[in-house]
Amino acid sequence: MPHHPTTLSLDQIQAPIAAEMEEFEHKFRQSMRTKVLLLDKIMGYIVKRKGKQIRPMFVFLTARATRPEPTTPAPLPDATFRGAALIELLHTATLVHDDVVDESNYRRGFFSINALWKNKIAVLVGDYLLSRGLLLALQNDDYDLLKIVSNAVRELSEGELLQIEKARKLDITEDVYFDIIRQKTASLIASCTAVGAASVSADKETIERARLFGEKVGIAFQIKDDLFDYGAAEIGKPVGIDIKEKKMTLPLIYALQQANWLEKRRVIFNVKNNEGHRDRVQQVIDFVKQSGGLDYAITTMRQYRDEALAILHTFPESPSRTSLEQLINYTIEREK
Repeated sequence: MPHHPTTLSLDQIQAPIAAEMEEFEHKFRQSMRTKVLLLDKIMGYIVKRKGKQIRPMFVFLTARATRPEPTTPAPLPDATFRGAALIELLHTATLVHDDVVDESNYRRGFFSINALWKNKIAVLVGDYLLSRGLLLALQNDDYDLLKIVSNAVRELSEGELLQIEKARKLDITEDVYFDIIRQKTASLIASCTAVGAASVSADKETIERARLFGEKVGIAFQIKDDLFDYGAAEIGKPVGIDIKEKKMTLPLIYALQQANWLEKRRVIFNVKNNEGHRDRVQQVIDFVKQSGGLDYAITTMRQYRDEALAILHTFPESPSRTSLEQLINYTIEREK
């Protein structure tokens, strides 16, 4: 499969669904309104710090790509908008709770909810978002969508817990690593693409294909994130932060597999005892680079991308399918 470098911006990729994205933003803002003043203030803050909107883009583009398009594209059904809102509500809930768990004060350059309003409020806000999502689905009988998204939330939690359980020992194998990221990261993108297909009443087989497509994209996406830790580019997260947090990522796992017993012990010691030791983190980074960990991770990431594209090409050609292809390349070649 030829590899085309892409310099397209998100706005260009969004073109086939620009109207939907605008409408979604408006609808989502409205759906976050509440009579409780404190809550309304926090909801306003959450809406304001929305990121690149990649999740809703996956929902709308997949909905268009999996629906047999007439010559003039008909508007997408309300179910697609509800599906996108459901994912945003439930995902935002997990992020708010995550920041409490990690005692994190920032998220993507904004203060976290717990930093501004304390843990108790953050946990309650997460619960509120969760219930808003559940009710949105139930009030409209969107049981199929609710099933997909609830499953993803379960997987996210399981993935987090699996990582916590395994991280203590720092002896994660590649298989366990893939289990963790399949649940922690890939399940979210997979739920976006599955919801997109399900919302336009695609058949079971099509929904499953869409889900698998999203999963492959999600795994490639996570490996890209792992690579950022090695200073592949200057982005929002500082170099070496995964190592500082003792997270085992693919480049490091591979590098350790190649190392002899003594070297392995030295590197694991540096990962375990790096607090305040900038040089120890740097030693781990150098070791991974020299052991071919980065090259291996890049090759694996591209392999998942190609598998995702192969699934994507089983759907009929359409502007949305082209945009999905560009979106994958965007996420994999992004510099931040």
